[in-house]
Amino acid sequence: MQIGKKRNRMTMDVSSNEIITIENVSKAYSTGAPALNGITLHIDRGEFVFIVGDSGSGKSTLIKLLLRELTPTEGNIRVMGYDLNRIRHGKIPKFRRNLGIVFQDFRLLKDRNVYENVAFAQRIVETPTREMKKNVPSILSTVGLAGKYKAKPKQLSGGEQQRVALARALVNKPSILLADEPTGNLDPKNSWEIMKLLEQINEAGTTVIVVTHNREIVNAMQKRVVTMKKGVIVSDEEKGGYIDEED
Repeated sequence: MQIGKKRNRMTMDVSSNEIITIENVSKAYSTGAPALNGITLHIDRGEFVFIVGDSGSGKSTLIKLLLRELTPTEGNIRVMGYDLNRIRHGKIPKFRRNLGIVFQDFRLLKDRNVYENVAFAQRIVETPTREMKKNVPSILSTVGLAGKYKAKPKQLSGGEQQRVALARALVNKPSILLADEPTGNLDPKNSWEIMKLLEQINEAGTTVIVVTHNREIVNAMQKRVVTMKKGVIVSDEEKGGYIDEED
């Protein structure tokens, strides 16, 4: 398949607009082969980036490094001005307030209703109750769930549960949204609805990074596509597509 114009970012100087800077990063586990092997990646504020690749390509390790759940074996990572190699342990929670994260399996609190699931993220950062009562309904309206605030997760469809997870990730107005296989458990209709929401969120100024195996969505949306294979970046394309295995 034809893919988009290549980005010449591998040796580019760090710009003031960069929100994520990954330089020559490797990550090796004690079990053997490196999960990442000398990758360099620059993402600007306000970009929408797909990260694709087969299982074992290093995508999940990359996300964990960006969340500072892991540290690199070699290389440097800066996110939102934070040096993740040197950040003190006590500063990590403050750093993570800049990030929203959405997972494939929703990870909702099953014993709490929609409102409380979203409010939970506000309570963590000690948002005043008065503000919370404005913020939670507002973000639920944004994701199309204004009338579902009293429902428990088990009363919702998969698409609705993912919308709750998205609302929870966004309610604190993060600068970066990381979506790890956000459509993995959804049917095509709900998958497209979630992706349209992510696009709207990006258009409002949030940097969006989506890890996905969904070839149809990647090819149709024509965003920047970073392709990984066996721990390295093999392609970085503007308005790219899903590269076939034989490519």
